[in-house]
Amino acid sequence: MNETLSPAAAGNPGGNPYGISAMLAQTDAVGLAVIVLLVAMSVASWYFIAAKVLEQLALRRAARQTPDAFWGAADLAAAEREVRGRPGDPFAVLALAGVEASRTHAASTRTLGAACDLSDFITRALRQSIVATTARLEAGQTLLASVGSTAPFVGLFGTVWGIYHALVAISLSGQGTLDKVAGPVGEALIMTAAGLAVAIPAVLAYNTFVRANRLLLAQLDGFAHDLHAALAVGPRAPSAGTPVAAPAAQPVARGA
Repeated sequence: MNETLSPAAAGNPGGNPYGISAMLAQTDAVGLAVIVLLVAMSVASWYFIAAKVLEQLALRRAARQTPDAFWGAADLAAAEREVRGRPGDPFAVLALAGVEASRTHAASTRTLGAACDLSDFITRALRQSIVATTARLEAGQTLLASVGSTAPFVGLFGTVWGIYHALVAISLSGQGTLDKVAGPVGEALIMTAAGLAVAIPAVLAYNTFVRANRLLLAQLDGFAHDLHAALAVGPRAPSAGTPVAAPAAQPVARGA
């Protein structure tokens, strides 16, 4: 009976006959597949969590520095130089999108997009930049949501499968006492604990990143409103490195 329940103990007399090593020695291909799947889900979720933490730190730094650098510039040309060359900074990307839209609208009269007024043209460019940033921030969160929702059930499946084989082994041995049942059933329940250990960090990280993204997008939206006011009503975007003032509350004249 001892060899049936804990064969790992035979090769390791000083080890725990009902530990994880014993469970791994007794499990079959299905149980091993469940363990490999849980390990893969855990590695993928932790890799993504680490990558997103680093990304969020960089985004918070950008949220503090880029708007201040843009609005602290002497003119629009200097503001554009301040934010240019900041890859991965959504605030810099948004500012450049607005400036480029203002410049494009002033230089083009033959496109459908340029047929609308300056305010709508800039609004569209800013909205497209925010949509692209939102997609970037949400990339990979489906993985965390999937791991958090499915890992407990994967572990539960492993538990059910392990208990089934443990009960079969006990019935074949003809001994159903508590000391014979507790070991193999306890080993099978390790699968449930493993599933929860994989799922809980993924769920917590998902909720944390959703909140962080919501706050960042709110800051980005406020910056977009300020940009729209400055570009559509205030100073025009620089042309050939020289800022050109546009009359307030007047349609922008377009060249041929």
